[in-house]
Amino acid sequence: MRAFTRALAAALAMIGAPASPQVYQPTPHTRPPLLFDNIEPQTALALADAGAQVERDRSPAWQLAEHRRLTAALATLQPQRPGTVDAYVVAVGMDSDAVFGREAREAAAVLSRRYDAAGRTLLLAGTDGAADSQAPRGAPDHLALALARVAELMDPKEDVLVLYVTTHGAPFGLFYNDGDAGAGAVSPTRLWTNLSQLGIHNRLLILSACFAGVFVPMLQSPTTAIVTAASADRTSFGCQADSDWTFFGDALVNHALRKPQPLAAASAEAFGLIEAWEAKGKLTPSQPQLSIGSDVSRWLAPLDARMPRGTTPQVGRPAITILDDLKR
Repeated sequence: MRAFTRALAAALAMIGAPASPQVYQPTPHTRPPLLFDNIEPQTALALADAGAQVERDRSPAWQLAEHRRLTAALATLQPQRPGTVDAYVVAVGMDSDAVFGREAREAAAVLSRRYDAAGRTLLLAGTDGAADSQAPRGAPDHLALALARVAELMDPKEDVLVLYVTTHGAPFGLFYNDGDAGAGAVSPTRLWTNLSQLGIHNRLLILSACFAGVFVPMLQSPTTAIVTAASADRTSFGCQADSDWTFFGDALVNHALRKPQPLAAASAEAFGLIEAWEAKGKLTPSQPQLSIGSDVSRWLAPLDARMPRGTTPQVGRPAITILDDLKR
């Protein structure tokens, strides 16, 4: 009788109660990653060097919609201005976990403002956790096409690529994973090859991923600046799907790059914050890396001279809140 009464009360309550709002659920990762599950490190590196990518169970309608999203996004990029050092910002969230979508979006906004790149900023990313992404996904093939379009529009002698990638990393490079549907990787060799073939030599590369320091030896050059979230043999932290920032993204983008200070000073501030946060969590130091080529000032100084003087407010939950969550 009690069970019947409880069931009746529950049914009546449901009739009279307003419908519960639907909470968006991003595509989960429930299967082993395509291509890279249980393979030898040398095979993984060979696949990453080739820019290997595979998509699973994509419908023709989905593929057409994605093609249109990328085409529309590339069409928004404006040509460079002769006599002006123009920055082209490409912000990429390569993994569909929402933390990377959120970080890529805010990185695009911060870097676009800092480097006067309105009309020359491109976002490739999955969901921000609130709805399906309207941006093209951050897949290796999309990154290559974005770089090719930037190369068409820029003057390689005076303009610069500002590339921000946030994702999970591996010793072979940057990992692409779109839920259970897509997987792939980009290695240092692959990124170096793409940039070299396209003639993009002035570049600021900011890589927010575990083991991202593996990109420094191959990508560094007199006209290249590189900032990475970790050394070649260390992990970085804060990439839980429900976070708003990784440690590196919060420290560099959400704190340091919002201020009108040089790249080296911003990196030093960010590295200090990361060191303090990792010490608080008793984590193995990630050892973020900075490399600034001897001729970088040729393109960076004009951009810094146009940098907005004000500081924009930070957004999202601080990355270190994950330390409190882990204690509960």
